[in-house]
Amino acid sequence: MAFHPPSELIIRPDGTIYHLNLSAKQIAPTIILVGDPGRVDTVSRHFQRIDFRVQTREFKTHTGVFNHKPVTVISTGIGTDNIDIVINEIDALFNIDLATREDKSEFTKLQFIRIGTSGSLQPDIPVDTFLASSHGLGLDGLMHFYKYEIDPEETIIGYELQNYGKINFPIKPYVAKGSGTLLEKMADGLTKGITATCPGFYAPQGRQLRGKVFQTDYLQSLRMFRYKDHRITNFEMETAGIYGMARMLGHDAISFNALLANRANGTFSERPQETIENLVELVLSRI
Repeated sequence: MAFHPPSELIIRPDGTIYHLNLSAKQIAPTIILVGDPGRVDTVSRHFQRIDFRVQTREFKTHTGVFNHKPVTVISTGIGTDNIDIVINEIDALFNIDLATREDKSEFTKLQFIRIGTSGSLQPDIPVDTFLASSHGLGLDGLMHFYKYEIDPEETIIGYELQNYGKINFPIKPYVAKGSGTLLEKMADGLTKGITATCPGFYAPQGRQLRGKVFQTDYLQSLRMFRYKDHRITNFEMETAGIYGMARMLGHDAISFNALLANRANGTFSERPQETIENLVELVLSRI
């Protein structure tokens, strides 16, 4: 079995894992990921009970019971750099013996369920829509640092994007598919599409303040991309990393997005908090 030395797997003196400050008994195999630490309370107030509350940095965790099932909700903060930390450390809590630092002989498969906010890229998808990501389009670069198997559909979509000709991508994009099992189980009746995951909120998503964007028709070019029935529907900053990391480690993942802005129409939700809370209730009802 693989041994993970102290420089690679950092454990606090109290036996908890370094960044999340969690032990294995404080987390459930169904994990809801939210960006905003304040949104943890929005989710966990629906639990029948909360057994553990832990917070360190932007990582806030509540573990309890919902509909007789153990569930954890944890805030990741913003970006795939934090996703890299959160998913690696949660996987380690279940699949590495922290006492011996060796991989466990029995693998535990986890479910990662993201509830996030996003901006619609397509004019026909209005604000306040709930969207389930069929794929994540990684414009962030995270998964280029890992070895993992890319399936044929991901390979083809990635190839088509790179040869699209209308976008001079500053970084080679990657495509990561969501869990077919969770999409079938939890996303029935929802809008679906490819979610572009960006390494920033402004220029990487085509916004321009004083810093100038590298390509002025960037949004329009992404909006027009098609491969069969696939199109890029929305922008955010986590989904591709969640999908790539989860599948590489053998877990299931699905990402739900409350679309609060429409970039094509220049509109923003008039009731963003209500929309987020409605999405939380919908996702919990489908777990």
